[in-house]
Amino acid sequence: MLDSSIPELLRERASLQPNDAAFTFIDYERERDGVEETLTWALLQRQVVALAAAIREHAEIGDRAVILAPQSMAYVLGFLACFEAGVIAVPLSTPVVGAHDERVAAVVRDARPTVLLTTSTTVDAVTPYAAARDGGPAPAVVVIDELDLTVRVRSTSRRETPPDTAYLQYTSGSTRIPAGVMVSQRNLFANFEQQVGALLSEYGKVAPVGTTTVSWLPFYHDMGLILGIVAPIMGGWHSVLMSPIAFLQRPARWIRQLALRSRALTAGPNFALDLAAARTTDEDLAGLDLGDVLAVICGAERVQPVSVRRFTSRFAKAGFQPKVIRPSFGLAEATLFVATDDPTAPPAVVTFDTDKLTAGVAERSSEGTGLISYGVPRSPRILVVDPETRRETPAATIGEIWVRGDNVCAGYWNKPEETAHTFGGVLADQPESGERWLRTGDLGFVDGEELFIIGRIKDLLIVRGRNHYPDDIEATVGAVSGGRVAAISVDDDTEEQLVAIVEVKERATPEETRERLSDAKSEITSAISTAHGISAADLVFVARGSIPITTSGKIRRQACVEQYRQDRFVRLDA
Repeated sequence: MLDSSIPELLRERASLQPNDAAFTFIDYERERDGVEETLTWALLQRQVVALAAAIREHAEIGDRAVILAPQSMAYVLGFLACFEAGVIAVPLSTPVVGAHDERVAAVVRDARPTVLLTTSTTVDAVTPYAAARDGGPAPAVVVIDELDLTVRVRSTSRRETPPDTAYLQYTSGSTRIPAGVMVSQRNLFANFEQQVGALLSEYGKVAPVGTTTVSWLPFYHDMGLILGIVAPIMGGWHSVLMSPIAFLQRPARWIRQLALRSRALTAGPNFALDLAAARTTDEDLAGLDLGDVLAVICGAERVQPVSVRRFTSRFAKAGFQPKVIRPSFGLAEATLFVATDDPTAPPAVVTFDTDKLTAGVAERSSEGTGLISYGVPRSPRILVVDPETRRETPAATIGEIWVRGDNVCAGYWNKPEETAHTFGGVLADQPESGERWLRTGDLGFVDGEELFIIGRIKDLLIVRGRNHYPDDIEATVGAVSGGRVAAISVDDDTEEQLVAIVEVKERATPEETRERLSDAKSEITSAISTAHGISAADLVFVARGSIPITTSGKIRRQACVEQYRQDRFVRLDA
């Protein structure tokens, strides 16, 4: 399969299963219960080829086409048409009308597209970004839903050599300015085989008949793009899609689709487990059977044991099997997937001595910090390396996770220095081997052959000379507050101090809110002291949605530091 391509697979699906449903998009904006739009493989192929022809009126092979469209069938067509047209796709989110979106502007400056793909509902917001730069022409704006895509157009992709880069996956920017990861079709096919092999090993590394992907994840994020669009084409699966807004408005819509679709394969970050468990009612669950769900891949941020317990407990009455939650580690630079846990048992939680973890050593203990296992990595290869000495660490010693395999991408678009640093890791004791490793920037360790994730190197908190991992502190506080938490360290001119930004639900009156916060402050202070042996210099209580996050839902901790220093958080405890 590694030598195949997305256009080739589309042609094959359209030929062998022309009337089977390929993609279904459920529009919950038109009706509360949703309006379904479905394309068969034959119709999908025809519309993709027609749109590719329209793109080629403005672009040559290897040019970039930025997709600035809402989550819709038009986005699916736009992305796939880029493959057919031989242009490099750049999936992005839609900018807000009347507001400058610096991330979109930065990506457009970096990618230098010749085409912007959008829809009639968002063209007014997109047009301001179609500006000429450096004496070159302005990119053409192609409005997908205003084109007649029912016309028959002959495909030209089989006679042309596509660019080495299939699309640019711009990073979410949790710790730096977004950079475009150059993803090839070979990367996609290699990562698909790795992921299916790990997720579906109990089925002989082949998806069972009737597998359906269900996704609300945004297409401009690597997990949403691959789960919602790429993997279904490679597997020949029916893909059922909705928008992130539809999920956030009513998480039960996600749960309902998992029950209605056969052998549902889905994914979501840690916060999605919490949200679905908290906001799905007994009435929502009435008559639903979740016993046929194939897998719930959980990634994008470190998976918390408490979130898994809440989710499995909430949906047990509907037949949900705990083993189908699959904690998974990955990143855009590795296309998506790196490792996941054992598919035959529920996620394993191992307790480690907290003090030893802060010293960089993992020692199992009856009390301490509970970490979820990400299983025994098979493919791609991983090492845990001391980032300073560039030597592999002993077992149960925390270090940076390095990755090597056909899924590892070529580098960052137009960023040779960053590419050399991130994608050119060389072990100090093997300088002549020629092996280059992807330096993930993630801390973790291997204990008993199992991989455990700690967090990002750049997010490490150093308080009074001791290392503390923000994910651990956030889990401790979140267990008390029940909402999103950002743990940051702030320099007060003498030493680094811990500050926790805590999102809470406001009560009916300000007086009730203040009373609840007084109790919460005492509980959180005690929990942090007991679990981590430190005290917080400040607890900042804010309304839900106040903590800045990336497009994939990760906490932007550096942005939190800046907002705290500038006193820009609206405190409920003021």
